[in-house]
Amino acid sequence: MSMLSSVQIKEANAHLAAVHRRVTELEQRLDAAERTVREQAERLMGKDRELQAAVRELAQRKDREMVDVQAKLQDCEGTVQRLHMLMKEKDDVIAQLRHRSQLLDKITRSRPLLDNLLSYMAEAEHSHSVRLPQPTFPEHPAESLHSVTNGLMNTSPNDRNFSVSEDDTEELDQDDSIFGTTV
Repeated sequence: MSMLSSVQIKEANAHLAAVHRRVTELEQRLDAAERTVREQAERLMGKDRELQAAVRELAQRKDREMVDVQAKLQDCEGTVQRLHMLMKEKDDVIAQLRHRSQLLDKITRSRPLLDNLLSYMAEAEHSHSVRLPQPTFPEHPAESLHSVTNGLMNTSPNDRNFSVSEDDTEELDQDDSIFGTTV
């Protein structure tokens, strides 16, 4: 074996001391890195727990809101149903009122004709009939049919104003459109 010189030994010792320092420095850096990683892992796990709790809270809030929205939706659907029924009832009322309005329009258009007819009837009643004090029984029953009608006596039984025969339609002064016919 060869002997090492003192310079070589000093250099070897210096090198070993440098390696030892370097190892110690690396071990310290490794410990610091491990502590940092542990701290970061703990912080990440804490953040993860916080985020999981926030997600759970959001899910619960979402579920509550969904229940509220579904309840509101059911209320709205019920309201829509009620409004549809109310609208149908109102449409029915409108249809009835429209029909009544049409009838009233027809009545109003027919009013002058009815007024004329009533005035003619009143005029005929006052001018051509006389009240009988007490009906008497004539010797011939056929005469009673011509002279007495509902307690009224026709002063002129042959008067065409009180006839309900087809001869009445032959009057020249009669307007056929009054009665709504085109004869």
